[in-house]
Amino acid sequence: MNERLNSLLERHKELGQLIQDPELVKNQNKYRDVMREYSQLEAIAGAQGEIDRLTSQAEDAKTLIAGEKDPEMRELAKEEFKELEVKIKDAEDRLKFLLIPRDPLDEKNIIMEIRAGTGGDEAALFAADLFRMYSRFAETKGWKFEIMNSNETELGGLKEIIFSISGGNVYENLRYESGVHRVQRVPATEASGRKHTSAVTVAVLPEADETEVNIRQEDLRIDVMRAGGPGGQCVNTTDSAVRITHIPSGIVVHCQDEKSQIKNKAKAMRILRARVYEMEEAKAASERAEARKNQVGSGDRSERIRTYNFPQNRLTDHRINLTLYKLDLIMQGDVAELFDALKLSAREELLRATAS
Repeated sequence: MNERLNSLLERHKELGQLIQDPELVKNQNKYRDVMREYSQLEAIAGAQGEIDRLTSQAEDAKTLIAGEKDPEMRELAKEEFKELEVKIKDAEDRLKFLLIPRDPLDEKNIIMEIRAGTGGDEAALFAADLFRMYSRFAETKGWKFEIMNSNETELGGLKEIIFSISGGNVYENLRYESGVHRVQRVPATEASGRKHTSAVTVAVLPEADETEVNIRQEDLRIDVMRAGGPGGQCVNTTDSAVRITHIPSGIVVHCQDEKSQIKNKAKAMRILRARVYEMEEAKAASERAEARKNQVGSGDRSERIRTYNFPQNRLTDHRINLTLYKLDLIMQGDVAELFDALKLSAREELLRATAS
């Protein structure tokens, strides 16, 4: 740990000198990368600086305890020393968290897919509720989101919706949403007031650049067709809907939200790249079984990760045994407490794995 810390502190000094070079600003891409790395290392250097300062104060207090003849002054020095020990421990814990290697995927934008599962119309209505929850959270973070494909029901629910979210550290905040979300509530259409249980599946895919995924044109089968809407009605009279099949993996993507075939094809390719990228990442991760200790749960889409109990205003995340009694606020996008708890749990698990 000390060797890595010393290496990072040395790198922080190098970058500090580099950002003083006026030539660096001329290359905006390099300047942005350098500033991002410097900002991350600045936090580590600051934490180490705080430890050094507190340790120096503790040494002074220890010297005072050993040499002070006045009992009252010696007692005050002992109290100060105990307080400094606690502060040093807290600062060292913060530094340990900062030294955990960041997942390079954390800074990526995402493509999120929400699909209604068991529960029919009620599941579709809850899928729409989840979409609103995520979109409102994205708005509070200043992120941008774009609907890429959707399939609405006549009651205003969503059989499926695929959308992108872009901004700072999007994947880091939303990566743990992949899985089955179970809802328990009395549907508006239920005359007897009986509680129903239904489920919605969420997938969070880090969005891949064209250079990160090698998709050959000859591996694609592209079909065009007319778009269809609720009840099978015709949305337009041109062949604007696009279905792309990636033959090697069998992945199929369908997009019809845009009236332009070209735009639908572009969106479909973004979704396809993300799915292929996720598939390749999952394969690589399975080959590094020990490295998967940093996951909160397995991330398997068949895994029930969370229950939303509306009659009790309760949300329970089963992976970290967290229960919050503010479901009404959470569904309005107040999910920061939940997401922070998931991130903290993952970091603690990774810290334990790193120490072992």
